[in-house]
Amino acid sequence: MEEAAEERAAAPVAAEFEDAAENGTEGEEGGSAPAAEEDAAAAAAAYSWPELRFDLPPRRRYHFADQFRSPCSSSSAGNFLKGVKWSPDGSSFLTSSDDNSLRMFYLPEDAYSAAAEHTAEAAVGGQAADSYGASLQVNEGEPVYDFCWYPYMSVSDPATCVFASTSRDHPIHLWDATTGELRCTYRAYDAMDEITAALSISFNSTGSKLFAGYNKAIRVFDVHRPGRDFEQYSLLKGGEGPTGIISSISFSPQNGMLAVGSYSQTTAVYAEGNMEPLYVLHGQLGGVTQVLFSKDGNYLYTGGRKDPYILCWDIRNTVDIVYKLYRSCDTTNQRVQFDIEPCGKHLATGGQDGMVHIYDLQGGQWVTGFQAAADTVNGFSFHPYLPLATTSSGHRRFGMEDEFEEESSLAGDENCCSVWKFSCSQES
Repeated sequence: MEEAAEERAAAPVAAEFEDAAENGTEGEEGGSAPAAEEDAAAAAAAYSWPELRFDLPPRRRYHFADQFRSPCSSSSAGNFLKGVKWSPDGSSFLTSSDDNSLRMFYLPEDAYSAAAEHTAEAAVGGQAADSYGASLQVNEGEPVYDFCWYPYMSVSDPATCVFASTSRDHPIHLWDATTGELRCTYRAYDAMDEITAALSISFNSTGSKLFAGYNKAIRVFDVHRPGRDFEQYSLLKGGEGPTGIISSISFSPQNGMLAVGSYSQTTAVYAEGNMEPLYVLHGQLGGVTQVLFSKDGNYLYTGGRKDPYILCWDIRNTVDIVYKLYRSCDTTNQRVQFDIEPCGKHLATGGQDGMVHIYDLQGGQWVTGFQAAADTVNGFSFHPYLPLATTSSGHRRFGMEDEFEEESSLAGDENCCSVWKFSCSQES
């Protein structure tokens, strides 16, 4: 009864999302590129991506810490951030934290003002409150495993303002980023006809399908058909595929491939259309927690837990690892995010040392680093078109007799989220 009621409540907004998606895209059977994809390509061609300068340290623009420590739940005393992602249109960013919540923050119009920088530094020093509050907070009932934005999300089109999340013992939820309401759910069931939770999720490049990672399997949902209809693909074809939980999914922006990482220390590359296995990559020291294609789709970057290296693979020649990028992740089981700047020339990653390290992807050389927090930087995300980035930090703390006392004594740059501004070559 509860499932049916939820589906009926979600049906109107799901239909609205479907209408918007169908108006903005043509079906695959039509053989033409989606209109939204064409518009995005035209906008990218007309826009000159900023050349970021890494010889100068970035300046902190906004800082958030107090609202992640407010007593909003029984677990808030030990709360910490787990990741952060910019929206595709750059209007906002989304955080995940251990209190089972997702918070959305809009980017203010005065992001370049000196006042914003002063406010951020005062907040870090403990002299002021957070730069501003979250615009939206969505509470899941259990720990959040993964979350992602709809790839053609635009604040000017409310129907596309959605993000998906997956949490323990729950179906995949599609949330309205404007109202915080649940748009619809995508449900997978096991052999006992019980809901099984996805461990990773990602929309494909056209936004028409939602791919979800499970144990040794991928389930693919049609975005326009919420409910329990899906296609299932076992990843153990020929005994070569991943043998564990699928922890990360990434789509190539160019060549119709997707990569999946698993806790079995294996990354596999498939053809998106039929999930035909193409390559299986071995070499990660720990379970793979993130896979990410380069902007041209020719290279794949993989990182794992308790593994100090991000590996670079040339998809055109997968025999050897091209190079390794160091980060301080030797002893953590956390998913530590890395990201590639819009120009596609540099990669930035967090680590347990509180540093963000930036590498030149031409040859894998270390370029610079900056102190972003006093604890583990587990999230890093470049803004899609401005010289900005956002970081999240925090980790679980054990062995304290009074967790609330320990939490209240944390410095302003622990268990926090910050927005950073880089200098760029166009600036005088």
